[in-house]
Amino acid sequence: MRKGLSILLALAMFAFGLAPVAVAEQKVDLSGQLLIVHTNDIHGYAVTDPSEPSVGYAQIRQYCTDAKALGADVLLLDAGDASQGQPIVNLSKGLNAISFMNATGYDAMCPGNHEFDWGVDQFLQNAQTASFPILCANMLRTSDKTLYFSPYQIFEKGGHKVGVIGLDTPETLTKANPALMKNVTFLMGQELYDCAQKYVDEVKAAGCDLVVVLGHLGVDDESTGNRSLDVIANTTGIDLFIDGHSHVVLNEQVEQKHADGDKDVPTTLLVSTGCYGHAIGEVVYDGKKLTEALYAAQPTQVSAAYGDTEVSELVGGINDEIEQQLSATFAKTEVLLNGERSPGVRTEETNLGDFCTDAMLWQANQVYSQPVVAAFNNGGGIRASIDIGDVSMKDMKTVFPFGNTLQVMTLKGSELLELMEASTYCTPEPIGGFMQVAGIEMTIDTTVPYVNGDQYPDSTYYAPAKPGSRVTIKAVGGQPFNLDAEYVVATNDFSAAGGDQCYVLKYANQQTGYNTYVSLEDALIHYTTDVLGGVIGQQYAQPQGRITILK
Repeated sequence: MRKGLSILLALAMFAFGLAPVAVAEQKVDLSGQLLIVHTNDIHGYAVTDPSEPSVGYAQIRQYCTDAKALGADVLLLDAGDASQGQPIVNLSKGLNAISFMNATGYDAMCPGNHEFDWGVDQFLQNAQTASFPILCANMLRTSDKTLYFSPYQIFEKGGHKVGVIGLDTPETLTKANPALMKNVTFLMGQELYDCAQKYVDEVKAAGCDLVVVLGHLGVDDESTGNRSLDVIANTTGIDLFIDGHSHVVLNEQVEQKHADGDKDVPTTLLVSTGCYGHAIGEVVYDGKKLTEALYAAQPTQVSAAYGDTEVSELVGGINDEIEQQLSATFAKTEVLLNGERSPGVRTEETNLGDFCTDAMLWQANQVYSQPVVAAFNNGGGIRASIDIGDVSMKDMKTVFPFGNTLQVMTLKGSELLELMEASTYCTPEPIGGFMQVAGIEMTIDTTVPYVNGDQYPDSTYYAPAKPGSRVTIKAVGGQPFNLDAEYVVATNDFSAAGGDQCYVLKYANQQTGYNTYVSLEDALIHYTTDVLGGVIGQQYAQPQGRITILK
């Protein structure tokens, strides 16, 4: 049972607040206070930027420095998804994010699913450069069941022993490219709860008076069974759960596992800061109780003048180089192209989804020997909107930041129907696997519940028990849909490998898959220049009616 849910949209940081001036100037005595400063889902928003607004790493570093100057003991933690999102980290395959976190002075992080966007081997290489421990108790090598990372770290701060345990979402197996996640197993469900309880008991036995889980699990409906809420409800002894993944702000007390009728029900403080550096979280521990506050970045409060000089120069120097490389304008758009999560590309057809899949379909037909009749892309793979005005290379790389390539394969009509049904697993609630489409006309009836069939292997998702229950495909390639027909289609290599709910594509791709090795962002660029003449016009002012959703 959840108690005291509080979505904190704009609060000042504890007693003194965080302002564009050093907090030390406010002469607040923080002696004896343990401050657990936390971030999550920064996604490459490394620069202190009033226009976002984003606090940036320089401001995080300065905040911790000032708090220490006031007598506080500070523990700086990150709950994952730092490595992907903006070109400043994407172009280094996440390595720059680790460098920035080193300079900022992080004490520990747990990996998020996006730490593995370039594969487990790449992140392991990046992790070797980290000056702080990377913690994950539920990610194992399939071959020998050994852990990839330390399960926890014990910190001694201000006379307190703090045990920090790391957990990452089992969805990583399919939210990262499955082809790049070989020899990886994630504990999930009851095994995840047992794992968490094991290490909670272990750090308590080691004398820790504060138990913190640093997790990237989230609270989304699609993650039910593997959420932070589920872990807390099925364990005892977690004092604080710092969460990521869902991109929401959380500050609530959640009931731990207990027997019915218990008079004194223990609770866990569950916190999260949203995403993109929009806020810094802070938990104050006085030896008895925990108090959460949130500094939500406002344009009037975010200033490059308030920030650690060394970190600012490091981040700013790399950012300037990348901006120079990618800032050249090559086109313009007359309309806002909607890449928002919800409502947006994870819940419904959008004009950006149409534009992207049109580009993919056109590009596939330029390089493949047979006619390609349809294209589709998971909404979670579309990461940003494009504003009206000039369009740069950076814009395209921000929409498609993962370096995915265009993949062509042949699907049976029955396989296509299963795929589209599976992509509506929790629609109308947002889900990363929701498909944006070109060359396909279909209806999704959300009044019909999604019924689980068999669980897909190495996945947290389930095949639809009866494909076609929620989804009706009217036409493919302008022709009436036929379950028995074969269709040549285009998608990205992530989905083709079985990412998200796309397990049905795995076998078809193995049999008929063809990698064009054209990146998705290049497909957008080529389509914009060669077909649209450099102007994304009124034909994309609105979604084009490819997907009808019944509610």
